[in-house]
Amino acid sequence: MIHASNVKPRIFPVLMDGTDVEMDRVQDLSSTVTLNRTKIQEVGRDGLVSWRTSIPSVTVNVRQLEYGNIEFYRKIANKGDSVTTISWTDLKTPIFDIAGYETDDDGTVLGTIWYPNLRSASLAVNIGDPDAIIERTFGFAGEDEIKLQNANKYLIHGRYTLAGGQDDTATIANPAAVADPDNSGRYLFKVVKVSSGTATELAHGTGWSCDGTTLTINGSSSAGDVVHVWYSAGTLGNQATFVNNDTDAGGLLAEATSIYLASSNYLYRLQSASFDISFDRRDLKEIGNKEVVSRGVRNITTRVTLGKILESYTIEEVLRGVAGQSYGKIDVRNYTDDLQLVVKCYSDNTKTSFLLGYKFTDLAPTGDDAGIPVNDYVTEGATLEGEIGFVTNDENVL
Repeated sequence: MIHASNVKPRIFPVLMDGTDVEMDRVQDLSSTVTLNRTKIQEVGRDGLVSWRTSIPSVTVNVRQLEYGNIEFYRKIANKGDSVTTISWTDLKTPIFDIAGYETDDDGTVLGTIWYPNLRSASLAVNIGDPDAIIERTFGFAGEDEIKLQNANKYLIHGRYTLAGGQDDTATIANPAAVADPDNSGRYLFKVVKVSSGTATELAHGTGWSCDGTTLTINGSSSAGDVVHVWYSAGTLGNQATFVNNDTDAGGLLAEATSIYLASSNYLYRLQSASFDISFDRRDLKEIGNKEVVSRGVRNITTRVTLGKILESYTIEEVLRGVAGQSYGKIDVRNYTDDLQLVVKCYSDNTKTSFLLGYKFTDLAPTGDDAGIPVNDYVTEGATLEGEIGFVTNDENVL
């Protein structure tokens, strides 16, 4: 059996010249595969004619504790380590791989489970109650789940710098590539070339070839161009699996956050807060090709849900646009829109060391609810929706 502690999750950005890293503070990593197979029958026959096999649909869900590091957002956005702000629009087209290196209780490596070419479908940040550890969750969409085992049990990601010239080459080594058992004569699963900051996935045969040792990049390359390759091997070589992160917080607590509505109105007596972002994906296929050829998002929806114990009408006053005015009447028909909400996460409840922040703009109220449970305190809640937002580790942009 394989214990969760022996699954080493790792994320590989694809369309950039960047490094793969371990996935920190993961609490749950799950997937669902729908094979999209359809029965073909016909009049006059009892039973099947055949099965129509379509492209599978794969959903990968990741739940993390919030630990105040923007690194994971950078990877799913295919951004470099110097980038300090990731907007939701940055997540429309980037692709990335997630892999888990699996070892059983006896220390025997079973193999790698690999989800290639994933795209962002949703993300959320949840503060369940005043004593909660903040959590963030991600939903990713793809078409493949691949299990690597036996002689092919390790997924390897290599990076090579080209000297420049026509049909430039690189040597695949440390570890040596093992042939793909599903494709005779193929050793590499994927090759991405980065030239002048632009990353392009190359097609086998027209863009690259490999005999198992020598990778040839067809056409002209410039000195300093970089290629990233993915392949399987029977040994690990230089490929890292998991590096313990003992630097960042184990998990940030609700008490170490500050939440502001309409820029400067600090929200008191909050009991829960959740922030959900969903992407209406439009990933295109084409006649004559079994793969997705273009990736995009039709629209982005952000939803903010706030819950509090009723003691004053602070949130409602902000929604009405009369905060701090001792206004005598709050009519929901007169709620304003184009609001913004800011969430600041600090290292502890002294709130002296800022780590990470979220900002949601163009918000409009869409719901206002109240609860009066017997023998308990009255609750009040509000829901707001918009499209625009970002996460940042630079407090000055909030």
